[in-house]
Amino acid sequence: MNALLSRLQWYLKLVRLDKPIGIVLLLWPTLIALWLATDGAPNGKLVAIFCLGTALMRSAGCAVNDYADREFDKHVKRTADRPLTSGKVSGKEALLIALVLSLLAFSLILPLNALTKQLSILAVVIAATYPYFKRFFGIPQAYLGIAYGFGIPMAFAAVQNTVPWTAWMLLVANVFWTVAYDTEYAMVDRDDDLKIGIKTSAITFGQFDVKAIMLCYFVSLAMITLIGYSYGLRSWFFAGIAVAAACAIYHYNLIKDRDRMRCFAAFRHNNWLGAAIFAGVAVDYVLH
Repeated sequence: MNALLSRLQWYLKLVRLDKPIGIVLLLWPTLIALWLATDGAPNGKLVAIFCLGTALMRSAGCAVNDYADREFDKHVKRTADRPLTSGKVSGKEALLIALVLSLLAFSLILPLNALTKQLSILAVVIAATYPYFKRFFGIPQAYLGIAYGFGIPMAFAAVQNTVPWTAWMLLVANVFWTVAYDTEYAMVDRDDDLKIGIKTSAITFGQFDVKAIMLCYFVSLAMITLIGYSYGLRSWFFAGIAVAAACAIYHYNLIKDRDRMRCFAAFRHNNWLGAAIFAGVAVDYVLH
């Protein structure tokens, strides 16, 4: 029994259920899309499907990412003790777990329309190929932003059976947000990544990393503001954007000296930035 519990514990660490920050960073854009697509009145069942599906796909993505990076992670201080790298979980186990989680996520959307199912297949392909972009693409965080934001077009497809231009613009805004917070994350590992040859935005931006992050925050928030305005959102939505902007300024104060732990703290604090935007959208719909 103890051996089984120990194994389960390693599996949970593999899929990062002990670190749910990744789930919420995927969830906020998806929920914002659901609220916009339904004029602030999403079906409870649909919300549950996307919340659970987001958690499952993020977990599957972690397993695939660790499989792809199992040799690189040995040389990075922060990742050297991960289940795959440390040998506690095998590569075959990781891929099997990823497959099972992906199938469970797909089963959730079986009641939904064909367009949503088609987009879900594309989402899986993007998520599975992201780890390999770090081998040759200078800003893999941009590709990650597509993977992390693909719940946006899927949410609109599930509700409207089409994906309007605003959904694609919201996805682009999410790409800029992802580049901002994942560059903060990459700044933590920059020295190790330089040694092993992994490409990240923190390396590509170089001495302009902090400026690039703040520019990405600005572009993302500006785009989201315009999208919300086009949907008729006003005072409470703008209040949420203002709080999100204050979060971004706080992040600047954390990352400006490039201290590893403060950069990591800034990355984690993006949960509150996303929550502020969603709260602004949800409350504005309720009160107006």
